[in-house]
Amino acid sequence: MSETNRIEYNKAELTKELDLEKEVVAFLNYPEGGLVYVGIDKNGNTLGVSYLDGDMLKIKDRIKNNIAPSAMGLFDVVTEKRDGHDIIKIIVASGSEKPYFKKKYGMTEKGCYIRIGT
Repeated sequence: MSETNRIEYNKAELTKELDLEKEVVAFLNYPEGGLVYVGIDKNGNTLGVSYLDGDMLKIKDRIKNNIAPSAMGLFDVVTEKRDGHDIIKIIVASGSEKPYFKKKYGMTEKGCYIRIGT
């Protein structure tokens, strides 16, 4: 399965460098929401996640604390098995209080995103 306008793959490990908030903000601002996968590379290869429970907690914390207006109730973080590996799927609904943005940058070009393609 490849990336689409509603599916985004990320790296195997959740790091501070991974701009997860950018992807979530883009889907919150997109009319249909979308899915972000952690543990699948950009080519669709399943790599898995090493620290499943810890990474899920970090993801929830990052979305809760780094995005405004509040995204609470607009996302879910679940585990999924693919090709024998555990991966994390972030289900993001379209928000009703658009525009959403990264708190750190506010409503600027660095803080606001919308999904326009793969």
